[in-house]
Amino acid sequence: MPAAASKIYTYAPHPHIEQRKQKAPKHEPRPKPKHGVTRFNAWLAVKITSAVGTMWCAYAFTGLALVSLPGAIAGGTVTLVSWIAQTFLQLVLLSIIIVGQKVDSEASETRAIDTYKDAEAVLHEAMEIQHHLVQQDALLQKLIDTLESGRASQSPG
Repeated sequence: MPAAASKIYTYAPHPHIEQRKQKAPKHEPRPKPKHGVTRFNAWLAVKITSAVGTMWCAYAFTGLALVSLPGAIAGGTVTLVSWIAQTFLQLVLLSIIIVGQKVDSEASETRAIDTYKDAEAVLHEAMEIQHHLVQQDALLQKLIDTLESGRASQSPG
């Protein structure tokens, strides 16, 4: 009987494993622009969005919109509908929508990080299983070699 192969199984890692080692997820909230004017515009946009995207700003906009409500009521149905659509909804809902988007974004980022950590844990467990299997392969190979050497010494020759 020919000698058994020196290894029962050859591990072939998935190509993504090396990529993952090189590029873990980054926790930067937003990319940094390279040019001065672009950097300033991005900074200003973030500051304004952060200020407008609060419930306190929504309350302030509600108060501001309510100041013009008596005039809208006095102007009749068309003026009142216009006030609701153009003043109240656009002014107040803008802030509330931004707040909702921030909450959704934070929840989404948390889920993405948790998913990454889960995948990393599963990968670690799979690598531990692979290590265990390598040790089992070595033991099985040793047993096979022992059996074959015993058979070779018993064969008439």
